[in-house]
Amino acid sequence: MKHWKEWKIEKTGNWYYRGEWRKEIFTNTLAIVGSRRMTRYGKEVINKFMPEIVSRKTTVISGFMYGVDTAAHLACVELGGTTVAVLGSGLDVLTPVENDKLYSQILDKGGVVISEFEPDFIPTLWSFPQRNKTVVKLATMGVLVVEAGIKSGSLITAKIALKQNKTVMAVPGPINSTVSLGTNWLIKTKAAKMITTPEEIYGDKFSQTEIFKDYSQLSILEKNIINVLENEALTIDDLYKLFKLPITELNSTLSMMIVRDLIDEENGKYYIK
Repeated sequence: MKHWKEWKIEKTGNWYYRGEWRKEIFTNTLAIVGSRRMTRYGKEVINKFMPEIVSRKTTVISGFMYGVDTAAHLACVELGGTTVAVLGSGLDVLTPVENDKLYSQILDKGGVVISEFEPDFIPTLWSFPQRNKTVVKLATMGVLVVEAGIKSGSLITAKIALKQNKTVMAVPGPINSTVSLGTNWLIKTKAAKMITTPEEIYGDKFSQTEIFKDYSQLSILEKNIINVLENEALTIDDLYKLFKLPITELNSTLSMMIVRDLIDEENGKYYIK
């Protein structure tokens, strides 16, 4: 993989770009936007949705910033998908600097990084809303808002999309989360279509099996673990005290449940997915 600085900057119309500009990249595109202060929930949504999005050959458009933007670009390229990053700076100004590797990955996987600003342009407060207009313009399928505060750039993007008669979709979030206030408001006011499964982005209806997981084939221990984790996330020490089993058996069971996508672990606590 060559470094992004080794890619030549070219221009088409009003846009500067790095990568291979192919018309088919921009035929079936979905913008994914959201909070820079992405939560674990937001990351889970992206990881749940991205395999379906990539399998349908949909190009992911986003703004390359912290949080949801970065997570969407990264999940897409890791699954072999194509993504387009729209910068609020010039192509030679890396913002944020932590995305140096991601910049190269996007290009290496056949994606494009674009900007309407001169290559050495330093981002300003007004350049990011201007970037949002480009994100919306490139989104043929519409805009998916994953997490957004009530006063956020993502809501600005949603409003731009509505003005451009683009479809706006939003994933509902916890009512006590500040970064879900915006998405929930979009749904409540009917400014956005509520999306709870990736298939709904494409107009598919979800099935009953997607609402209720089938736990009938689980072992007694696995069912007991599910039952206690339905109430709260617990550490392995908490579970050990509850079940009083050899720690090796408990650890092995938890590992297998993670592999089977029944539970997940973060910061030492296990919880139901």
